Amino acid sequence: MNDLLPGEIEIWQHVEGLARELFGRFGYGEIRTPMLEDTALFVRSVGEETDIVGKEMYTFTDKNDRSLSLRPEGTAPAARAYIEHSIVNKEPLTRWFYTGPMFRYERMKTGRYRQFYQIGAEAYGSKEAAQDVEVMDMVAQFLQKLGLQDITLNLNSLGDETCRPAYHAKLVEYLQAHREELCSDCHRRMEKNPLRVLDCKNPTCQAVAAKGPNVLEFLCEPCRAHFDDVQRKLTALDIKFVVNPRMVRGLDYYTRTVFEFIASHPALGTASTVGAGGRYDKLVKSLGGPDVPAVGFACGLDRLVLLLKESQQKFGATPDLFIAVADAGSHDAAFTLASRLRREGLRVDFDTRGGTLRSQMKRSDKSGARFTLVLGELERTSGQAKLKPMAGGEPIPVALDDIARTVRAHSAAPRADAPSAS
Repeated sequence: MNDLLPGEIEIWQHVEGLARELFGRFGYGEIRTPMLEDTALFVRSVGEETDIVGKEMYTFTDKNDRSLSLRPEGTAPAARAYIEHSIVNKEPLTRWFYTGPMFRYERMKTGRYRQFYQIGAEAYGSKEAAQDVEVMDMVAQFLQKLGLQDITLNLNSLGDETCRPAYHAKLVEYLQAHREELCSDCHRRMEKNPLRVLDCKNPTCQAVAAKGPNVLEFLCEPCRAHFDDVQRKLTALDIKFVVNPRMVRGLDYYTRTVFEFIASHPALGTASTVGAGGRYDKLVKSLGGPDVPAVGFACGLDRLVLLLKESQQKFGATPDLFIAVADAGSHDAAFTLASRLRREGLRVDFDTRGGTLRSQMKRSDKSGARFTLVLGELERTSGQAKLKPMAGGEPIPVALDDIARTVRAHSAAPRADAPSAS
């Protein structure tokens, strides 16, 4: 787990702010669920045989002898909230998004911590391929607006309860024939959920899985039609994708469409998935709710921030004005002026320690402020001062009562050497 401090948090704020604005355009409203849930919620939804439940959850017993877990992902809590608040009785189509910390005790990877952060969204009530594509379109636009390059959408269908059993049977038959080549974890997965073998990170198991039966060859007609419609609509939106029949997701609740947005960047090493999701039409019903179809995704914030760091983009708003004090007698007046200008809407930096004018000017330059105003006895008595443009140029005469308007009037062009406001 790690701390997020100024200098880096501005990138996080940029990503979160962009997500809120963009997802709002698509009609998604924000929800916030507790970080702590009943352990049974994740066992029933994510799957008892998944690595998340079996190895990675932070689970403990509370003082009332209840088994609780820190949330390892966001879909199950959202589905629980959807059921608990009877949302199906309030609206036929529900679109939610969330952001916040998740927790998994797993081997550390590039851009992944045991407390990690996700931005995700869920859409309840539509079984149509258009809803799958809307979700993928939202992720694609989100990544594009972040300025990220070389990201590929991988697409697959896992079928449903009608056609998946036949595929499972064929897959188990194939895996049994290669049992000696599989790891001990995959021996257990074969008995409980053979699809998990395809998600194993062991290179030997991956080589076996790559030559196994193709799930797309087992799709029933409705699943095939749905998958074809997804591809047609992605093509219509000019969203490039690669069909990857070996791709599965690490959670048990997925049906039909699954997808991953994979970044090709050395900073991520092998941990290259930056966003992923799919359809989970039976999850809400399996948790005791109504029979409502759903589709969703999650993006790893830690990985997105890592990529943005590598991009050399600059983030965060810089001060509009730095107020420096020319003499000790002007300190209180400068302090009062800073407070007034902040009330008038300016971002004002002021060093409460005072110090030499030279040291204050160094602080002003380091802050990236657009302008610096030096306040001394002459300025206080005359009511007039000068704004020094830190990007260069002639000082601008200004009345002390007219500083805010003057700063705004001359702030159209950003400093070339300062971080850009985002």
